[in-house]
Amino acid sequence: MWSVIIILILVGYLLLLLEILVIPGTGLPGIVGFGLMVAGIWIAYRDQGMMEGHITLTATLAMSMVGVVLALRSKTWKSATLTAEIDGKAGQNTEAMVKVGDYGITISRCTPGGTAEFNNQLVEVTTLSEFIDPQRQIEIVKISGNKIIVKQIT
Repeated sequence: MWSVIIILILVGYLLLLLEILVIPGTGLPGIVGFGLMVAGIWIAYRDQGMMEGHITLTATLAMSMVGVVLALRSKTWKSATLTAEIDGKAGQNTEAMVKVGDYGITISRCTPGGTAEFNNQLVEVTTLSEFIDPQRQIEIVKISGNKIIVKQIT
């Protein structure tokens, strides 16, 4: 019977971790995980006795606390955090960087929006209607505010 209790608590704990780390906000894995842990503790009280139930409850709480402490340590999250810096500025004057008739090359796939390089500058572009694959020659056909419209050179 101990194997059932341990499996219920461990599966419940794993579902709680899944809820917190992988798919946060859905709620269902967390609720099911918590329910499995409670069921495991309840079965320990019912089938094994009061003392074993207390031991199971204490062990489960200790395991949960260790998990919370490990999760809250700053070193744990360093590998999961985004460290890239964004150096672009919103509302850049694109007309100062590029002009209609400039030729460039696509960096990403434009579907219809994407990134292209003109005069050694990366800019966001939009195609007229077609998709353009990366590393294709393009030409600026229109600039409307901060929106650069391009077409592929065939």
